[in-house]
Parts: sequence; C-alpha cells; structure tokens
Amino acid sequence: MGYIVLSIAVLIIDIMTKLVAELHLKSVDTIPLWKNVFHLTYVENQGIAFGMFSDARWFFVIVSVLVLVVLAILYNKITFRTRWMKIGTALVYGGAIGNLVERLAKGYVVDFFDFRLIHFPVFNVADIAICVGAVMLVIHFLISDREEAKAKALEEAEKTAEREEQEDDSSV
Repeated sequence: MGYIVLSIAVLIIDIMTKLVAELHLKSVDTIPLWKNVFHLTYVENQGIAFGMFSDARWFFVIVSVLVLVVLAILYNKITFRTRWMKIGTALVYGGAIGNLVERLAKGYVVDFFDFRLIHFPVFNVADIAICVGAVMLVIHFLISDREEAKAKALEEAEKTAEREEQEDDSSV
C-alpha cells in the first residue's frame, strides 16, 4: 500500500510543480537560481526523454502505456521483490503517469529544471522519478539473484532443521 502512496505522491508533486511552472515561468521564460549553473526555465517538450523525437506524440503515448503494462506484468510474475524493485516500480509508475496524463491533455510535457553548467536537457519531476526508479530496478535485478539465493538457502536450512527436530522427536 505504501508503494501506491509513493506513486500517487510522485504524480501529485509532478502535476503541481508543472502547474506552478506554467503559471510563473511561462511569461518570464527563465529564472536563474544560480546564474549559468541552475535555472528554472519553461519548456514545452513535445518529445520524450529530454526533448528527443518531437512530433511523435501518439507513438510515445502508446509506448508509455505498453511500458506501464509490461512493468505491471513483470512485477506480478516476479516472486522475489526487493525494496529496490518496489520503490523503483512506484517511482517509474508515478513519473510515467504524470508525463502521460500531460501529454494526453496538452500534447506536450512541461519541463523546467535547467542545469546549464553541464548543458543538460531541461527536465521535470516525472523525469527524475522515472530515471531514479529505472536505476533502482537495475539495482534490483543486479542484487536479486544473490538475495534470492540467500533467502532460498535460509529457507532450506530452516526446513532441514525442522526435519531433524522431527526425527529427534520421533526417535525418543
């Protein structure tokens, strides 16, 4: 239940920050918080991931929906779920739904975080959640085999100990 709350929180924060950006940045274009390092800059992103592939709105809507469906299926098929997977999935869901809703409603996504020091593309809260969630999912898949093996070994040791205890009880 907590992971659903996390997805909803990401979605709400994303929507609210985009609305604030539209209300306060659209008319001024950019606000330097740290000149030439970090600005708040209003951008209407018609592409995906940092403005790439503009003018393919419906393709990205379909891809977003497919990713969400595949992620849900994967999540339900995997029996060993680490915290990394649960939090990562929640972050990806919240962010993907935030961008998807806006793309459907407006035809673009509002981006506003602008790191100019490293010439990074302008992005938003949903983009942050998706990237952090994706990294967490990668970490899950890197560590899950090891953790799953430990859990199975522990379970097997408990079963062996239980059998030995039952054998001792029956021999008395």
